[in-house]
Amino acid sequence: MQKYIYLFAIIFSFIGCEDVIEVDLDTEPPRLTVDAIIRLDTSKSITTATIKVGLSSSFFEQNQAVQVDEIFIENLDYQGTDPLDPNIVVFNEIELGVYQSSKNTDFFTSGALTLTINYKEELYSASTRFVPAVPFDSIIQGDGVLFSGEETEIIVSFTDTPNQADFYIFDFDFNEYLVSEDEFYPGQRFEFSYFYDDIETGTTLNISILGADETFYSYMDQLIVQSGASQGPFQTPVGTVRGNITNITDVANVERADNFALGYFAVVQEYKERITIE
Repeated sequence: MQKYIYLFAIIFSFIGCEDVIEVDLDTEPPRLTVDAIIRLDTSKSITTATIKVGLSSSFFEQNQAVQVDEIFIENLDYQGTDPLDPNIVVFNEIELGVYQSSKNTDFFTSGALTLTINYKEELYSASTRFVPAVPFDSIIQGDGVLFSGEETEIIVSFTDTPNQADFYIFDFDFNEYLVSEDEFYPGQRFEFSYFYDDIETGTTLNISILGADETFYSYMDQLIVQSGASQGPFQTPVGTVRGNITNITDVANVERADNFALGYFAVVQEYKERITIE
């Protein structure tokens, strides 16, 4: 699938003269970036979790993967089955910037979970609890269109859990996300359409619904808005969205507004379905 960004420019031509226009972009020192969204298939007894770390960069450069000294998740409420099943999971580097570990799924689904990262003698920490989701009722291809008439419609339906406030993150593949809360459909079956541009027949889509608490929902909502085309192609990514990962090296200054890493730590249930475009 292709995405397009349209850049509009006015070009002035002068005989024997050429002006250079310099554009100042907001910059800030590189920050540690952490992708610690752990998606659980609770039907499996063992979960292999992956955490990715890097350093933020300027607008025109890719984030750089980095090696950290230590990553672990601790659950003080977890009661292991034997001494070889402790209440801590230590992550091992499998490639630069990518860390993995396997653990009983039960470890992630109950109790308070704390992530700790040691990077160049700086300690970063975040806490969360497991958030469940609900399965899809159905995912089908529709025949609706929007503007160009070439869009592909996917119709999604699910039934919300009654008697509680719920938040959901939808992953529509190709790094496309949508957030939803049940304010207008509490405990009801809800159906909506999602449209793809320029997607080829035969493409298989992996579509997921993730559980979320209100804080994670708000974080993802801000990320989606910040990365949207409506903000323009020169919206610099260093206009950062703060997640829940804090630098705790200096406990006295842990509440400083600029004392954080980029990214988020969440442990959520995931239901995933595949659909092939016809």
